[in-house]
Amino acid sequence: MEMRNIVVTGGGSGVGQATAAAFAQMGDRVAIIGRDEAKLRTAADTLGPTTRWYRADVSQRAEVTDAVTAIVREMGGIDVLINAAGFVRGIRADTPLAEAEETSNAEVGTNLTGNFLIALAVAPHLPRPGGRIINISSIAAFTGGSGGGAIGYAAAKAGVLGLTYGLARALSGEGITVNAIAPGFIAETGFTGAWPAERVRSIVSQTPVGRGGTADDIAAAARYLASPEASFITGEVLNVNGGWLFGR
Repeated sequence: MEMRNIVVTGGGSGVGQATAAAFAQMGDRVAIIGRDEAKLRTAADTLGPTTRWYRADVSQRAEVTDAVTAIVREMGGIDVLINAAGFVRGIRADTPLAEAEETSNAEVGTNLTGNFLIALAVAPHLPRPGGRIINISSIAAFTGGSGGGAIGYAAAKAGVLGLTYGLARALSGEGITVNAIAPGFIAETGFTGAWPAERVRSIVSQTPVGRGGTADDIAAAARYLASPEASFITGEVLNVNGGWLFGR
């Protein structure tokens, strides 16, 4: 396979960094995007000389535009976009309304609006045929979250699925596939680092494969969806959750 240009949002840590690493190890050129310059620098140094970093808040249109323009100018084009930027802060039904609104706006801004903005900014630069957009959603899009405290996050990640379907309708006829990955419990990322051990044991006990997922599990799924072998798959949600939830 020829060397491709891969853009990964949220590439400075967690699933995003693991995904960027998977493509860098295949010999692709990788551009990672994020808000934390220190994390981006460290990640790029770790990933090697074929990786570049670009600081941008994906929820801000101007910053997205500047980053995409720079990537196209410096790398010569974009073949694959992977939207891995995201976080959860937590909203419960009894969260004070003003606090809930502020938190929801932040969660939606990064998890959903960010995907929307950068997908539309990148789409004109993708090859036709052969371009790929891969959005990272979550099992929470189907379950509402595992503990009742992820209202805003679950809503945003459900929105990512709608965005995926809409983009697939709009772009698949041009040879650009658009798919989503819905991870389940990923054990070693910042999302779960503060969870009580008992909660982790409970989740794993409900997972048929008997373990938590890893960031590399998600990276492997992204690598497949970005491959030529996946050219007839579009508008699909690939559940990567060890069987915690299936049939969706």
